Amino acid sequence: MARTKEFDPEAALQAALELFWRRGYEATSMSDLVEHLGIGRASLYATFGNKHELYLKALERYARAGLPPIVRELSRPGPALPAVRSVVRRYASEAADGQLRLSGCLVTNTATELAPHDPAAARWVERNWDQLETVLHAALVRARAQGELPADRDPLTLARMLLVLLQGLRVVGKASSDPARVRDAAEQALALLD
Repeated sequence: MARTKEFDPEAALQAALELFWRRGYEATSMSDLVEHLGIGRASLYATFGNKHELYLKALERYARAGLPPIVRELSRPGPALPAVRSVVRRYASEAADGQLRLSGCLVTNTATELAPHDPAAARWVERNWDQLETVLHAALVRARAQGELPADRDPLTLARMLLVLLQGLRVVGKASSDPARVRDAAEQALALLD
């Protein structure tokens, strides 16, 4: 008779996500995971596979949880440009926040740490960025159609610029102790929407 799992896999995955997010992939060993999750090594492997597979599952969980609130905010009926501005300012605020900035964004962290040499991680990063670009683009198309955005502004190139800005805010915010740096950059980029 097979033994039942003595731990909650969802809670364990969340705990692994938090450890990877705080420490990074390379700095987190299987021993760290075993200790942090309170799960035996064999159970960890049987449930999640190796460290890389566990990381990708944690990244997937993070990406799936983070995007829906942004989609909801950018898809609300009514004026679209205030929602776009709100998203950009929230990213800047989080990137400048003393506690939040140190962990950064798991997707952005993955882009800088793993994506250049890990095709599976790179696919998750690209998928997340494609989704974010798509919702920004849709909001900017709506803004232009509603007369909030000048007709000569290209919603797709603006969405791409904002995507790069948002990721850059996360990177610079994590490494810089000067909150004005990210806030000023965000406001300058938002001026392009006028």
